[in-house]
Amino acid sequence: MSSTASGRNGTWRNWGGNVAARPAREVTPASVEELAGAIRRAAEDGLKVKAVGSGHSFTSIAATEGVMVRPHLLTGIRSIDREAMTVTVEAGTPLKRLNMALAREGLSLTNMGDIMEQTVSGATSTGTHGTGRDSASIAAQIKALELVTAEGSVLTCSEKENPEVFAAARIGLGALGIVTAITFAVEPVFLLTAREEPMPFARVLAEFDELWTENEHFEFYWFPHTGSTNTKRNNRSAGPEKPVGQLAGWFEDEFLSNGVFQAAQWVGRAVPAAIPAIARISSKALSARSYTDIPYKVFTSPRRVRFLEMEYAVPREAVVETLRELRAMVDRSGLRVSFPVEVRTAPADDITLSTASGRDSAYIAVHMVKGTPYQRYFTAAERILTAHEGRPHWGKVHTRDAEYLAQVYPRFGEFTALRDRLDPDRLFQNDYLRRVLGA
Repeated sequence: MSSTASGRNGTWRNWGGNVAARPAREVTPASVEELAGAIRRAAEDGLKVKAVGSGHSFTSIAATEGVMVRPHLLTGIRSIDREAMTVTVEAGTPLKRLNMALAREGLSLTNMGDIMEQTVSGATSTGTHGTGRDSASIAAQIKALELVTAEGSVLTCSEKENPEVFAAARIGLGALGIVTAITFAVEPVFLLTAREEPMPFARVLAEFDELWTENEHFEFYWFPHTGSTNTKRNNRSAGPEKPVGQLAGWFEDEFLSNGVFQAAQWVGRAVPAAIPAIARISSKALSARSYTDIPYKVFTSPRRVRFLEMEYAVPREAVVETLRELRAMVDRSGLRVSFPVEVRTAPADDITLSTASGRDSAYIAVHMVKGTPYQRYFTAAERILTAHEGRPHWGKVHTRDAEYLAQVYPRFGEFTALRDRLDPDRLFQNDYLRRVLGA
């Protein structure tokens, strides 16, 4: 699946189909030097510059009418350092290719999100994460990175080199420069046992602290209009490998999670009144199962049903109360929500604008299938999430601006001061960054 497509008349669209842009020109640099040259030319021509990955953001964070940089020639592993246990990879490498290449080398990232279509720089720059008690987002696993600045020079940063840039640029929103390479911490490949099982919503909320404490990776999906959830616990395992069988995998991951789910979405779009009944059936379709495999085969899953998503990080201790309020809102509102609500966690990290910066966090994500009216649901959910000092995912639908974000990010001013230093003329500016970071 090509996630982004330049459609007719050079129009670029994102994966969710809700953002379009018509850049003045597109460049596909094959080297860091070519990229630096393209940035200098754009500045001379008075054009803004944005790099775009696979278009998996639902915000217009990568949209531009200036120069759009496509990084798909900047791919592949540059080097593996087995002593330091790091891998340095070109910024345009899709996570899928990185995961497979690492597995062949007997290595793995510690944690990852559930989609692996994104490029490594797109995923990290927007704060993509999975779920983890002790292990954090993909960006938190970065040991060093290389970026090309507004003046076309190449800057490398790590905890030792340009540490103030490193603190911010791991989740840089494309505002500080264009990332060209990332060095990740890796470890010897390991096995995870996944336990997926339905569980009543009331029980998950009552036992949330234990479920979080007792599992390395805990997440669950709640089906609105029902009292049902599907839980997933991933923990390290001594083995043996017990992958999902091909037929069972096709039935559960393709037929139920993508095929039947897509059909249910179509019915729900045509007959919204049927959604609660469909939700009750959907919540019971997935039965309990357990399997053991290497990390990327457990953490990630295919997503073929296109949707729009809003996700907020709330303080972890506020998650149960927030979910109770969300459920009460859905029940009261007359809304018909056909997509499950996804709940994950992350430990505090030290990245300036990470959604988990300085606080243990829980993520609550609401979705609507592509093409259905989502504003009323998202607005009502956002009201609840912001009342708990929620921080919106940088790559997902939200309406927050710099004034709000400065209140929920203690180090917000540190980021904007660094941006003033690295990009004083706002070469990497676009409408989205103007809104979330201020002019």
